[in-house]
Amino acid sequence: MQRKFITNLALLLLLNLLIKPFWILGIDRSVQNAVSPQSFGIYSAIFSFSLLLNILLDFGITNFNNKNIAQNNNLLNKHLSSIVLLRAALGAVYFIITITAGFIIGYTSDELLMLMVLGFNQFLLSFILYLRSNIAGLHLFKTDSIISVLDRTLMIGICAFLLWGRESTGQPFEIWWYVYAQTAAYLATICITFVIVIKKARLKRLYWNKTFLLVVLKKSYPYAVLVLLMTFYNRIDTVMLERMLPDGKAQTSIYVSAYRLLDSVNMIAFLFAGLLLPMFSRMIKLKHNVDKLVKLSYSILAFGSIIVAVGSFFYSNYIMELLNTNHIDESAKVFGVLMSCFIAISITYVFGTLLTANGNLMQLNIMASIGMVLNIVLNIFLIPLYKAYGSALSSLITQFITALFQVYLCQKVFKFKMNYRFLITLFVFIMGVILFNYVSLKVPVNNWIIKFLIMAIMSTLFAFTIRLINLKALYNVIKNDT
Repeated sequence: MQRKFITNLALLLLLNLLIKPFWILGIDRSVQNAVSPQSFGIYSAIFSFSLLLNILLDFGITNFNNKNIAQNNNLLNKHLSSIVLLRAALGAVYFIITITAGFIIGYTSDELLMLMVLGFNQFLLSFILYLRSNIAGLHLFKTDSIISVLDRTLMIGICAFLLWGRESTGQPFEIWWYVYAQTAAYLATICITFVIVIKKARLKRLYWNKTFLLVVLKKSYPYAVLVLLMTFYNRIDTVMLERMLPDGKAQTSIYVSAYRLLDSVNMIAFLFAGLLLPMFSRMIKLKHNVDKLVKLSYSILAFGSIIVAVGSFFYSNYIMELLNTNHIDESAKVFGVLMSCFIAISITYVFGTLLTANGNLMQLNIMASIGMVLNIVLNIFLIPLYKAYGSALSSLITQFITALFQVYLCQKVFKFKMNYRFLITLFVFIMGVILFNYVSLKVPVNNWIIKFLIMAIMSTLFAFTIRLINLKALYNVIKNDT
């Protein structure tokens, strides 16, 4: 199983590192710079608002389905034939509640229209993720890897034309074009993915099986609650910023410009969870020991997250100056704090996924409830004082507290022995990366990107030297799966 994890992770990372950095740095950044801060700020706030009730589109079915199909491949036809109709019904419920909530909090008619389109995009994306859960559950990881970048690839093509292919017209870029480009890309992706899943399931017809669907909802609702709570404490920040402050739209734009790269690297970490959930689920069912896969996956994620987080903190001004044209100093301050969250988020993607695969949803929901309340309370106090920076501090505190709770819970549930050697190695690596960042900034080179690369290379070599990443062990895993 470790061999399968490494080989498929390599393909997944290769495809996503080819596509998603260009999407974040080339397209998303260019769109923000092409429109006014107010336009992008309200788009970002409405986008985050459309995510808050996203769980109504899924109700935990994707995670439940991923785990269940991984353990019982023969159930694919039965699940797909009924769940497709259930998700359509859930989509209708989501639209009604989301638009009503938008009306209640005071969105204008134009803002409500944007909420409707972004809500439809969320419906499409949620459906794509459900279809991908079937593919991952069948352990068709190569196919899933290609689909994981298909929507972004299509968006890059559409947005690149709208941004740069029609410059001769002189018409300024509009934020609505960005919204509709997402719709087109998601529609194309869902059609392609649906055809693949139908062929694998040998689906002949859809039918509404009320008894079966009630059982699915009963089993999946704990996943739904977990996703809902985690979505709130991950996405409520921009909504609160936009609503609580007189200059809320501008502060939201600052926060989002800093959050963009965190969201990008989160996509990479999310890929780990997508691979690990079906693997952990099958290993737990077969009563295989998960210790080695947990250590292997977290070592790789910790290695990357620490370099990215610490490097982003030291080079925050340089990075924001490269990415933005407005509010660079304010964005850099927020960016340094937000990127530190990546270390905690990486912990969650390994240990939280393991707990999900094991069915410890009650404990995870308690953790997520605490995280949601903590984040909202911290935002209420810190946003009026520090604005976007206060919201970033709220996220940092919340992410680390919830991540450490999940580590403690895993240790308790799986009886993991405390690996003091690994913890010391991790601490030494963090100190080393901090030192390498400090030293790299003193290198007499004018180009900061070269300095950053020097830091990354030194940190990587250091990780191999102290055996945080053990090349010999990785080679043995790939060759012999040991």
